[in-house]
Amino acid sequence: MIFIEACFKRQTKYTPTWMMRQAGRYLPEYMEVRRQAGNFLNLCKNPELACEVTLQPIDILDVDAAILFSDILVTPLEMGMDLKFEAGEGPVFTNPLKNEKDLLSLSEDSAKNLTYVYDAIKLIRQRLDKSKALIGFCGSPWTLSTYMIEGRGTKTFAKVKKEVYSNPSFMHKLLQLLSDSIKEYLENQIKAGVNAVMIFDSWASALEEDIFLEFSWSYMNEVASYLKSKYPSIPVILFPKGVSGYLDKIDGNFDVFGVDWSTPMELAKQKLGHKYVLQGNLEPCRLYNKDSIEEGVRKIVDVMGKEGGHIFNLGHGILPDIPVEHAKYFVQLVKELTARS
Repeated sequence: MIFIEACFKRQTKYTPTWMMRQAGRYLPEYMEVRRQAGNFLNLCKNPELACEVTLQPIDILDVDAAILFSDILVTPLEMGMDLKFEAGEGPVFTNPLKNEKDLLSLSEDSAKNLTYVYDAIKLIRQRLDKSKALIGFCGSPWTLSTYMIEGRGTKTFAKVKKEVYSNPSFMHKLLQLLSDSIKEYLENQIKAGVNAVMIFDSWASALEEDIFLEFSWSYMNEVASYLKSKYPSIPVILFPKGVSGYLDKIDGNFDVFGVDWSTPMELAKQKLGHKYVLQGNLEPCRLYNKDSIEEGVRKIVDVMGKEGGHIFNLGHGILPDIPVEHAKYFVQLVKELTARS
């Protein structure tokens, strides 16, 4: 698998490519399956349909890795929290956490309850070409905790950050509970058949440096170290979004560092390229225009070269109104420009 080879900095015939949210709303085929499911959560919980939409980008775009179709919030959902996806609003927890007493209501068996995810993985791995990798994933403890306390997406993070500064003991108990659940969840994904795992810290940029290191990065590292100690052949990818100012402090036992679009690739290579494979980081909005795609891809190739240590991706998820032809063009262009002679 070219993707797995690249995760370990081995020489490959070209730089492998995949895209965050590559199974999603920009694909008419995905929208048709989602209509069949009735709603987003039904789609996540139906192994057959989740398998179908996971495989769509492989067939349509010829990317080098599939990423499991699911959602980061299935972990708190299976801890017992009431999750709804509201039109125009996104995910909403109707009873967000308020104090340590609320932690007692959370199930410690969330990973055991996520059988529909493992069933989907088994189906996908059976049907996915053996040359293509399957990536499993989860949300980071910090990112999950923000939704669980805020109750929904937020621009200020005021509720969760109030707890960070006023009641750190509560936060650490919640983050440890989530870390333990995530370890088991990702381990079960590996046992079901994923070839790599990725931890998304979508809200890392909400925290100042020392607080990020204590309340986010330390827990991501704990999960990564646990997995690498047990499954050294499974690449672990960490993606803390928006932490370009903290790169000097990034360290740990993992394989690939996801670079978001706001972080200059030159800076990431200078600070981290000697330690980790870098993944990223084309600005997703470049996919609106083919000339902009080519300009962005060439810039990244100029920085990262063709000799390994890089996986091409967007610097965040693909947007719903991107033309499918432009996504195909991006994938093909990367193969052409990074081909080893």
